[in-house]
Amino acid sequence: MIDSAMMKKNGSIKLAAHPESFQLEERGKRIFVNVTDARQIAVIDREKQSVTATWPMAKFQAHFPMALDEANHRLFAGCRKPARLVVFDTTTGKPVVDLGISGDTDDLFYDPVLKRLYVSCGEGFIDVIDQRNADSYQLRERIKTRSGARTSFFSSDRNEFYLAVPTRGNQEAEIRVFKTQK
Repeated sequence: MIDSAMMKKNGSIKLAAHPESFQLEERGKRIFVNVTDARQIAVIDREKQSVTATWPMAKFQAHFPMALDEANHRLFAGCRKPARLVVFDTTTGKPVVDLGISGDTDDLFYDPVLKRLYVSCGEGFIDVIDQRNADSYQLRERIKTRSGARTSFFSSDRNEFYLAVPTRGNQEAEIRVFKTQK
């Protein structure tokens, strides 16, 4: 924990292994952290500066990206082994549903306006998933990209999804921009 005004460290929170991704509640005090090597998601209380719970990831592993739907108490974790999107209830810490996604996921974003998830996958696809309700999800579209293209960013302000596409053979690196639509 760092006091940004004073640039002074005023605390730390020990995790079981290297953190990969994290999501912060805006209206709450929790931080959800993917601790991939420990096969768990750690739940941190920002005020107490401590881990208050860990959710095991035994069945779904290599979980790297996450997104949060705070309004519906849902946390999304993208997994590589097997390639699944796992949806957790943040009040219980239990998985409520999982859905197949393309392989080699790296980034995952939730659009609360369109109730949609965007998952960039190094297998060469962007998976677009509709949220029907807090416990029901359906693949809307699988957009072909290029193998290895998995780093991305979603701008809700601009309604745009950006995908970094690496150099492959004689194809140059590029940034692809996708407009989100209803």
